[in-house]
Amino acid sequence: MFQSPGAIAVHVGPIAIRWYGVLMATAMALGLWLAHRDARRRGLDPERLLKASELALLGGLIGARLYYVAFNLDYYSQFPGKIFALWEGGLAIHGGVLGGILAGGVYAWRRRLPLRQYLDVAAPSLAIGQAIGRWGNFFNEEAFGRPTDLPWKLFISPPHRPLPYAQAEFFHPTFLYESLWDVAVFGLLVFVLRDRLARAPSALFLAYVGLYSLGRLITEGLRTDPLMLGPLRVAQLVSLLGMILALVGVPLLLRRRPA
Repeated sequence: MFQSPGAIAVHVGPIAIRWYGVLMATAMALGLWLAHRDARRRGLDPERLLKASELALLGGLIGARLYYVAFNLDYYSQFPGKIFALWEGGLAIHGGVLGGILAGGVYAWRRRLPLRQYLDVAAPSLAIGQAIGRWGNFFNEEAFGRPTDLPWKLFISPPHRPLPYAQAEFFHPTFLYESLWDVAVFGLLVFVLRDRLARAPSALFLAYVGLYSLGRLITEGLRTDPLMLGPLRVAQLVSLLGMILALVGVPLLLRRRPA
């Protein structure tokens, strides 16, 4: 059994620095460093890549928040000021990826930069960034699963328990499941697939989409706080689409670029 020590990492005078923000900043910094390193390895201009990456990060944050807010309008229409409270959590990775591709992609397209190669460079950074960022859910006591008695059960304090499970104490640490899966995806992308898919730009990114979607499809089924579209869990629906895109797209790209 383990439990969150609290959302606050440290107080600096009257300012509370939250673990969520620390982890997000760490994920972004590591992702940018990895992207810069891979760009140099591929012979790409790392400075232009970093400019596109910075815009993609900004677009990703906006997209992730808007996506989350859009599926929780009942709450945010009552408390509109909370829309800007990013430190409390509430970022949806699918919205983040879409927002990042839009912002960074438009920049790359207008500058006639190799967008498809940029996507491949970004894929491992996205995976390891998500692995780190998921721990923000741990400190905020959010994005956990149904009650469980497994040895690695997660204690959730009463104020953070969903009403249907108010009497339960221990829950599936779905943030941990997804974090470990993202680390595995990172390893597969960098050490197994990157060289094998190098001849087909954007294939590595599609592989990331498919692999991440597979793990998210499973973990989402355990969560108690899914974003819903009628009777459907939105993340599972999008994950199915992501898996189909990868299963169809990667072979097509490889056939167009024979070894």
